Amino acid sequence: MASPRDLVREDILQLSAYHVPDPGGMVKLDAMENPYPLPEALRAVAADLARDASLNRYPDPSASKLRARLRSAMTIPPGQAVLAGNGSDEIIQMICLAVARPGATVMSVEPTFVMFRMIATFAGMGYAAVPLGEKFSLDADAMIAAMEKHRPAVVFLAYPNNPTGNLFDADAVDAVIARAPGLVVVDEAYHAFAGRTFMDRLGRHSNLLVMRTLSKLGLAGLRLGLVAGAPEWLAEIDKVRLPYNVNTLTQVLAERILSEPGALLAQAAAIRDARGHLFRDLSGVAGVEPYPSDANFILFKVAEADRVFAGLKSRGVLIKNLHGSHPRLAGCLRVTVGTAEENRAFMDALRATLAV
Repeated sequence: MASPRDLVREDILQLSAYHVPDPGGMVKLDAMENPYPLPEALRAVAADLARDASLNRYPDPSASKLRARLRSAMTIPPGQAVLAGNGSDEIIQMICLAVARPGATVMSVEPTFVMFRMIATFAGMGYAAVPLGEKFSLDADAMIAAMEKHRPAVVFLAYPNNPTGNLFDADAVDAVIARAPGLVVVDEAYHAFAGRTFMDRLGRHSNLLVMRTLSKLGLAGLRLGLVAGAPEWLAEIDKVRLPYNVNTLTQVLAERILSEPGALLAQAAAIRDARGHLFRDLSGVAGVEPYPSDANFILFKVAEADRVFAGLKSRGVLIKNLHGSHPRLAGCLRVTVGTAEENRAFMDALRATLAV
């Protein structure tokens, strides 16, 4: 009888599955989620839509109404296409599968979103990473030199970057797009908290795709991502999309909620305001070095990161421990910006942990 080691690809055997910890009853500040529930009026609308949805039928395979709503809500330029996916992870996977010719390479920076590397591996592609510069900046010259060497089929750039939280210099990103031999995908998962975008540049760069998700905006449970770009590119990427990839409930709920996005945008504004307060609080704690953020989380550095992480957990607060994940993240932890109550609980737990 065959075993997994006989049949599973060697590079897959070497991987560890993406781990999502069980938060139990802890204050959950580890996953960059919007901490606020939908307003009651929208929840009532969602309940009615769910009740009336035709769950006995397959979803609209092209999600046509939803894509039209996304085009309006995300201000996608005229003449550009849009494709929806089961979260942005599926969008990344579709892009990689579409360009995974033998010997093809994916490129990004490091440290960055781990799924760029993982999905490249899933697709059987090579992966090349260029170290970030001072203060986690994008080194355009190093990227251009690496592109000339590796000739990547696709370059992924998170804007703002995860887990560092910073926006790269827009001119540096433009330089990478202009010199890239293949696609450049700008991942704007945290756009609602940054206020800057490459969406309006889609008409200028034929090789640019802009990717977004609704997860950080408050709809993480719906698992909806999208990519916008030139129709000729998206027509090819659409060929590797699995049929009915966006389920009926996601389509009808997202389409309706995005028709009146004011509540979600107000929550994003509240998170941006809370981010400023939390950054100032962290800056005032001895032994803590927070990094400026344009996202809905803050990366910070401490001595004995493992001990601090464990101390927070023991006090009922779950954040993300990045120590050991990459040399540039030594001593680093990442906290999601929560409600005022959650942020206070985190700061109280942090101070108590550091005092021991």
